Amino acid sequence: MKHDKVMNVAKKRGFLWSSFEIYAGVAGFYDYGPLGAILKNSIIQKWRKYYIVGEGFYEIESPTVMPEEALKASGHVDHFTDPMTECKDCLEVYRADHIIEEVINRDVESLSNEKLTEIISNEKIACPKCGGHLSHVWNYNLMFQTLIGAKGKKTGYMRPETAQGIFIQFKRLLRFFRGKLPFGVVQIGKAYRNEISPRQGVIRLREFTQAEAEIFVDPKDKTHAKFPEIKDKMLKLYPAEIQMAEGDSIEISALDALAEGLVSSEILIYQLYIASKFLKEIGIPDEVIRFRQHLPAEMAHYAIDCWDVEVYTERYGWVEIIGIADRTDFDLKSHSKHSKEELSVFVEYDEPKQIKKLALKPNMGKFGPSFKGDAPKILKELENIQLKTVKDTIENEGAFKLQIEDKSFELLPEHVSFEEVEETVRGKKIFPHVIEPSYGIDRIIFSVLLHTFTEDKENEREYFKLPKDIAPVEVNVFPLLNKEELRNIAIQIKDNLRKEGLIAEFDASGTIGRRYARSDEIGVPFAITVDHESLEDKKVTIRNRDDLKQKRVPISNISTILDDLMNYRVEFEDIK
Repeated sequence: MKHDKVMNVAKKRGFLWSSFEIYAGVAGFYDYGPLGAILKNSIIQKWRKYYIVGEGFYEIESPTVMPEEALKASGHVDHFTDPMTECKDCLEVYRADHIIEEVINRDVESLSNEKLTEIISNEKIACPKCGGHLSHVWNYNLMFQTLIGAKGKKTGYMRPETAQGIFIQFKRLLRFFRGKLPFGVVQIGKAYRNEISPRQGVIRLREFTQAEAEIFVDPKDKTHAKFPEIKDKMLKLYPAEIQMAEGDSIEISALDALAEGLVSSEILIYQLYIASKFLKEIGIPDEVIRFRQHLPAEMAHYAIDCWDVEVYTERYGWVEIIGIADRTDFDLKSHSKHSKEELSVFVEYDEPKQIKKLALKPNMGKFGPSFKGDAPKILKELENIQLKTVKDTIENEGAFKLQIEDKSFELLPEHVSFEEVEETVRGKKIFPHVIEPSYGIDRIIFSVLLHTFTEDKENEREYFKLPKDIAPVEVNVFPLLNKEELRNIAIQIKDNLRKEGLIAEFDASGTIGRRYARSDEIGVPFAITVDHESLEDKKVTIRNRDDLKQKRVPISNISTILDDLMNYRVEFEDIK
């Protein structure tokens, strides 16, 4: 099985290792070995080029530990859960929807706990470990809880996503972008989910790396300046309607997908295209990529439209590696409500408008003495309430009741009066909507390794056909024979290339054939061989990994040639 071959090479050659192996390991954690760490950083740097350089976004970095109140506001404390079931005999726990899917081969992810319990009972699904009876299904919160401070009086959690750190700093970010929409902010870093029973290797981790962009836009303007450039690009979409009809994904242009209402906005479909282009550049072919729209039952209640970028895998089927969503204004509104901070944006009209509005006028002779030090808080709270509602309630019921924190107040006719006023309005306050592409870096790396792994039967070799610009080692330098005069030249070339910023390695162990095989296996795109002729003509042989072709080039030109090759300025066959 290709999956097993890939993981064997990844483990043997230093891409991925199970964590804590000498202590029997812990499920849901992986280490990146020397080659894996470089590959990961190269992919992240390419992502930065797309979103920071290409799209003009800026990056921030926030803490991985968050206080409970912030995650209460975001909804994670109450709703960040998975369905759990427990074996009544051996007490092993499982994620209920996953164990059901494995047995009956049906997607049940969006079903209620009651329905999942019913399926377990009706289908007589038993514990995979001991065959015992499984319990009813209940919700299990996925966050890692911790205590902040030496006395442990403040509850915190390891962040479940990087996005919340961006939303919380919205006021400062808005000032940084001079109060103008749209703008984008990215964050790359660790996130944590205490998965119930992670059994899918790198696909389901308890600690993982996210690369997320939060793009703040005017709710009434979700166009994109670059959409005309990508309108004819073809995408493989799997819309909700077709899924429910049990149909297949469709190939459709960005323009037609928008015109037919399959995708909700230009900016959202532009993000689908960006994701497709990025994945292709890091070695994942189009034929194993699709964009699956969330079904109504799995769509987050605050979202307008959500798409998962999925990659096909031999072992796990279609796997989500990127999520792209229109989160509307849910996050900013929620944090604004819980923090009592203004997280809206003032959007100017093209032309000022004259409007009539209802105004509230406090009778300070009664208002002040009645509410004393709470008077300013009450007036501020009234700014967020429809005044017509306040007026009608006082007129019909004699009083308007107000709850601020743990205090209750009653507004009587003697406290306030209302009048209609005309004023010039230059704009209005809005809560921006948020478009979010969220990349799961670890799953992407697994997909890259899986889909670049090449079995070349003709030349009896297996290797990672990694794109040149993300390969962990860029060039290997070999002496044809392990002789001092050849070794010295090879080492000097390697040292010079490293001074030029290339990751170059020297290898003189075994035959030249074995060295080429080792180099190919880990995806090194080029190999340089020093032979006896090099002593006379000052030239070396450069070998291309993918087609095994070789060219003789001057030693003095090597760094320039490799730089051109690595940056796609020249193809190997065009080297002179």
